[in-house]
Amino acid sequence: MSVTAELRRTVAELHRELTRYELVSWTAGNISARVPGHDLMVIKPSGVSYDELSPDAMVVTDLRGNLVEGELAPSSDTAAHAYVYRHLPEIGGVVHTHSPYATAWAARGEPIPCVLTMIADEFGGEIPVGPFALIGDDSIGRGIVDTLRASRSPAVLMRNHGPFTVGADARAAVKAAVLVEDVARTVHFARQLGSPESLAQQDIDSLYERYQNVYGQ
Repeated sequence: MSVTAELRRTVAELHRELTRYELVSWTAGNISARVPGHDLMVIKPSGVSYDELSPDAMVVTDLRGNLVEGELAPSSDTAAHAYVYRHLPEIGGVVHTHSPYATAWAARGEPIPCVLTMIADEFGGEIPVGPFALIGDDSIGRGIVDTLRASRSPAVLMRNHGPFTVGADARAAVKAAVLVEDVARTVHFARQLGSPESLAQQDIDSLYERYQNVYGQ
């Protein structure tokens, strides 16, 4: 199986995680993966039901968003994903959802403060807000890149839009999408009970270092 064919299978399967964790509704949201060694990416097609997202339905574009393989039109967020891959070469996967709690923080334009060890572990500090940008060109991509370059976070809350997450591969980006919704919900609940305090920077740095370099197998 070619690298592209394998990635089409992987990306199709990862979309099930978005519905499993209730991060998307109807046909909204998308996952992409960079094709290693090539200026190409695999991405979800536009406006297709999640039940119909087979490997054959996935499309391959170049990093300018031009269709290379596939019968369907690529996602409306293709230009944003492509911009991320062009400007952040270490990134191998990008995810966009409209998960309700993270999107609620994006709607009010407020970063999620680092008040939980999980936020320190996965995001390395507060989860930042990116600028408002219209869909259709690479404006969203520019906002993602400019925001994440100034942060350790693999997630950005694009103002009035929703979360975008990145990772070394598509699975890592999906993990960040799941966790940003989880902590967005928990911090929302905490805010209903009072005013949670942010962790000290030295504790955030220690937690992030351990989780990124020691935790797990």
